[in-house]
Amino acid sequence: MQETDEKWMRLALDQAARARDLNEVPIGAIIVDGSGNLIATAYNRTITDNDPTAHAEVLALRAAATAIGNYRLTDLTVYTTIEPCVMCAGALVNARVQRLVYGADDQRFGAVGTHFGIGMTDILNHQIEVVSGVLAEECRRLMLEFFRQRRAEASKP
Repeated sequence: MQETDEKWMRLALDQAARARDLNEVPIGAIIVDGSGNLIATAYNRTITDNDPTAHAEVLALRAAATAIGNYRLTDLTVYTTIEPCVMCAGALVNARVQRLVYGADDQRFGAVGTHFGIGMTDILNHQIEVVSGVLAEECRRLMLEFFRQRRAEASKP
C-alpha cells in the first residue's frame, strides 16, 4: 500500500506545484476510487477564484462528486500534500470519504492529527481511515520554499 500511496502523493505534489506556479499556497489534492482509478485532481485556487473555500481538498471533493454523480464519496481515498484544515477535514467527514492520506503535518492549521482529530474521533457520525507522513519531507519542502520566497519578495525595497 505504501508504494501506491507514494505514487498518488506524487500526483498530488504535481497539483501543488501548479498552485505554486500561480502564486497560490502550494497544496494539491487528488481522489482515487477503490479500484485505483483517478477520479479528481485539484490545487489551491483561493486567490485565483477569489474564493476562501477554494482549497485543494474542497475543489477535489466537488469534482469527484460531479464525476460520480453523488455527494457521498464512500470508497474513495483523498490524497493531499498537507494535513487538512478544519474546513477541509469537515468536508471530508460530510462526504463520507473512506480514506485520507496526507503528506506533511500542519502545525498551525492541521485539524486531523495535529489538532481536533476531525475524521478520527467517534464524536462525529463518520470516521476516516487516516495515513499521514507519505512523502512528508517533499510536501513540507514545497511549502517552506514557497513561503521563504514570499518573505524574500516582501522584504525587497
